Order: sequence, then structure tokens, then C-alpha cells
Amino acid sequence: MEMCADCLISVQNLKKHFNHGEIKALDDVSVDIYKGDVMVVIGPSGSGKSTLLRSLNLTEEPTDGSIIFNGVDITKKKIRNSSGRVVKLNIDKHRQKMGMVFQHFNLFPHKTVLDNMILAPVKVKKMNKAEAKEKALALLKRVGLEDRADAYPIQLSGGQKQRVAIVRALMMEPEVMLFDEPTSALDPEMVGEVLSVMKELANTGMTMVVVTHEMGFAKEVGNRVLFMDEGKILEGGSPEDVFDHPQNARLQDFLSKVL
Repeated sequence: MEMCADCLISVQNLKKHFNHGEIKALDDVSVDIYKGDVMVVIGPSGSGKSTLLRSLNLTEEPTDGSIIFNGVDITKKKIRNSSGRVVKLNIDKHRQKMGMVFQHFNLFPHKTVLDNMILAPVKVKKMNKAEAKEKALALLKRVGLEDRADAYPIQLSGGQKQRVAIVRALMMEPEVMLFDEPTSALDPEMVGEVLSVMKELANTGMTMVVVTHEMGFAKEVGNRVLFMDEGKILEGGSPEDVFDHPQNARLQDFLSKVL
């Protein structure tokens, strides 16, 4: 199976098994993700959505299959470089191009918002500290948190923490943003402020893969929706196809309960 020319990520025959193959968290999943896609992954709990998302940057190591990112199969331990030599794959270099936002915000509690944001760019990308601070303040302003730069995570609401987590990921200038149920740990009134930041990010053309239970976001912002159950992609298409004209019986049943 050859990678498509326009794909940013091509997932090919991906499998993730637990308990010696008895549990198939991912069962032969293939999907192509294009630059500019806002791909929303929906499905019941335990369907494999988060496992698929975490596999994209090898936070979860697949049992079998390929993940081709920017033309490189990142599931391989060794690759052939541009000069034809076989070299060890530097997975951290590829992970830097994938921003990841989790359910729980993973901010360092002993560091201010600003210090949380500049840590990775300064240490990993060797960005000038003054330049990093300037960029961080601009991103905080973009999400309405410029006045919280010197605050500590304990002084923030859940919605504010998640907005900081999003702009912290953006500090690394990723090519794709991965969101693993980013609103599920929030109080209901805070969900909207996080989704609005994600919507604005989608409008800038950022490639995004979003695992979520927020069907309104999937309908309004996603350009592609995947429905997963039991480790498989059972249906995929535009939001109109998936929500208004579902073909799969399991999808029809799922939507009857969540819409």
C-alpha cells in the first residue's frame, strides 16, 4: 500500500493488541490524513479512538502496521536517510512536529504559565529566551489569557489550563495537532471556551486530529469524521454523510443515543 502524495500522515494496517492478542484495541486500521484536515474521531468508550490518536506519535507503540509521517515510516527503528545511509530513527524529532493535548493538562505546577510555555522551545529547539517569551505572550493574547502569564496552574480554571496547554503545544510550531478528549475533564460551562480556541485554530488551516464526545464540534468544525467501534473504523466521511446519512447500523445506534 503506497502512501498518497498529499498525505501528511498515512496509517496503514495498524494493529494494537493487548493480553497476547486477546484484546484488539486497534484491529487493522488504515486512514490517510491530509494537510489542513480537521479529522474528528467519534465512537463509544473503549472503541480504540484514543489508542489510534496516541499511536500517531508513538506514545502508544503499535503491535503491527505503519505510520508514515512526512514520508517517513516512524514505526521503523531504522530508516534510510537522504544520502542513502541506514540510520537510527530519531522519533523525538518527529514528535516535535506533532502537538499533543490531553484530557488532563499536564502543566508543571511549580512553573508559571509563561515558563510552562517557553520550556520546550528554549530547551529542545534552542529558541532564544526573549524571542520565546515574545511568542508566548502573543499566543496567550490570542486565547485571551495575556493577563495570566505570571500565574501558576493552581490559580487557573480548568478551561484556562486547557487553553494554556493548547498554546504551549503551538509554541513548538507543529505540523499537526492531536487532541485526546480535550474537554472531557472540564466543567460544562468551560467546554465552550476551549472549543472556540480549537475552532479558531482550525480556521487558520492547522491539521488537526480530534478525539471527542462533542458532536456539535464534530459537525461544525470537522471536515472529516471517523466512527470507530471495537478497534475498527466502521464508517467515515463528511460530517453531513456521517451524521445525516449514517450507513452502518452500529453508527446509527450510537447516534440515536448521543444526538
